[in-house]
Amino acid sequence: MAMAVGGKKGAMGDINVTPLIDVLLVLIIIFMVITPRTPHGLDALVPQPNKDKQNEDVINRTIVVTMDAGRQIAINQQPVDIRSLGDRLIDIFKTRNDRIIFVKGDPTLTFGDIARIIDIAKGAGIDKIGLMTAAVESGH
Repeated sequence: MAMAVGGKKGAMGDINVTPLIDVLLVLIIIFMVITPRTPHGLDALVPQPNKDKQNEDVINRTIVVTMDAGRQIAINQQPVDIRSLGDRLIDIFKTRNDRIIFVKGDPTLTFGDIARIIDIAKGAGIDKIGLMTAAVESGH
């Protein structure tokens, strides 16, 4: 702080704020450096499921409805008539929470044949329907 003394009117008190601003800027810089930029918690290892058992469970729970070139329908390779497909799907998904099926059709079939299976599955309360192609089946 500086104070100008003297003059005709007596003592005059002007506060020099430049050093106060310098102190304020230094404090802001110090607090910016001290505070962490990204908070991170403790490192933890998450238990990993057994891949062999998981793959078996997924394979056992997966429902695939296929239609071959002769328009024969099968659920997981068990032959089913088109008229009883809806009832059979309702029976399968009675006790399941996940309502997912995959539809696989012969490449020579029209989409109308596959759409009929999709329509029956939607009527049976299936939430998600996936279409399997040769590329999907081979893993590409």
